[in-house]
Amino acid sequence: MAYRELKQKHRALREVFHTNLSLRTHRALSWLDRAEQSAGDLDAQFIFLWIAFNAAYATDIDEQYRSTEKGMFESFFKKLVDLDSEDRLYHLVWAEFSSSIRVLLDNQYIFQPFWDSHNGKVPEDEWKQRFQLSKRKAANALGNRDTVQVLSVVFRRIYTLRNQIIHGGSTWSSQANRSQLNDCTALLFKVIPVLIDLMMDHPEQLWGDAFYPFLADD
Repeated sequence: MAYRELKQKHRALREVFHTNLSLRTHRALSWLDRAEQSAGDLDAQFIFLWIAFNAAYATDIDEQYRSTEKGMFESFFKKLVDLDSEDRLYHLVWAEFSSSIRVLLDNQYIFQPFWDSHNGKVPEDEWKQRFQLSKRKAANALGNRDTVQVLSVVFRRIYTLRNQIIHGGSTWSSQANRSQLNDCTALLFKVIPVLIDLMMDHPEQLWGDAFYPFLADD
């Protein structure tokens, strides 16, 4: 499932959607479309796909919670997995991407405490302990086929990669991060269309106010 099919569905159903859901999916689809048009530029595809994800999931929350954005992933994915009667996300995690997910979870370069230690914010032994703990938790989630927890951990790692690129911590088309960028982009290309489709299949759910609502000109 790709942009064209999802956009046709959006056009057919948007009149019955709540304004917030219609806006979220419209924005997310626009960035998915741009990612599909950026074949050959992996960095651009990753950026556009992350914006598509953010457009779909982000909510306007109190200022005190904005520093804990990563903690929001779990509740979002739990909602989607609970609504996924065809187990599409389960299939993606366990049948299509299980190998690359294990590689991502073992990659220290997309584990934020590693960089915090490198920048002198935490001791080296602390990041290593946290990395081992994170891997044990991830291994437990993998062993239990806990789709929600695995997706949440993976997206926290993707979020670190997103920070590296968006905040200028990476060179365009650099060979230094190609492996994780390839894996993350491939995963996003499959997960994002499914989550947009699930949201459109369940307009009765409360998806929350758009973080930046559309304001018509006076």
